[in-house]
Amino acid sequence: MDTTDQSNGDYALIKDSEDQQLGKFDKPLPCFGCGIGWFSLLLGFVCPLLWYYATVLYFGNYYRKDPRERAGLAASAIAALVFTIAVLITIFVIFL
Repeated sequence: MDTTDQSNGDYALIKDSEDQQLGKFDKPLPCFGCGIGWFSLLLGFVCPLLWYYATVLYFGNYYRKDPRERAGLAASAIAALVFTIAVLITIFVIFL
């Protein structure tokens, strides 16, 4: 690739155009293409235990297999934290 193409903002191909094998991130994410983290975040509103599952995956560095999972797993971890704080405040208010 020419340096003039790079200065114009053109993208460079990472893999060989003759190679028909899929690249590392060309295949879709699991769970209907949105990834485990976002899928857990959405279904966590029905079953909050999925937020804790995604939190364990996040702190277990599951996203190192596929960095596209990191944002969804982090969002689920934040949702689990907010849910835990809300439950603790609710219990505190009810019993005191």
